[in-house]
Amino acid sequence: MNKPIPCRYVSPDDLEARVAALEIQVRELTEEVRTGRQDTAAARVLAGGADRDVAQIREEIRDLRQATTASFNAMREDLTELRHRVDRLEVLVDRLADKVDRGFAEMRGKFDALAAGQQQIVGLLNTLIAQQGGQPDAQR
Repeated sequence: MNKPIPCRYVSPDDLEARVAALEIQVRELTEEVRTGRQDTAAARVLAGGADRDVAQIREEIRDLRQATTASFNAMREDLTELRHRVDRLEVLVDRLADKVDRGFAEMRGKFDALAAGQQQIVGLLNTLIAQQGGQPDAQR
């Protein structure tokens, strides 16, 4: 390693060259420090912008999540209500179907009674016609 040479052993010309070299190095280092500080400041600005962007995206995601959850909850309530309404309608349809079935059974009974009555009337008419000699009353 180079040990510093005491000033009494250095010639003035050599000292001037060394000082000039040091001044150049100091300027270069000063410029590097300035550039480093500028880069650091720019990096801080970019990092701050990125932090704001990330915070904004997080907020948007949080808002979207809340809106989605609220929408799903509303849909769940709607589906639950709809399911209850369908269940009530199913009960009503079953009752109406039973009523229709009873009505058809009642009508079938009445039609059977009508058919029996008509058959009895036909029998009576045939008996009357036969008693009158096979001739209707209008032709006598």
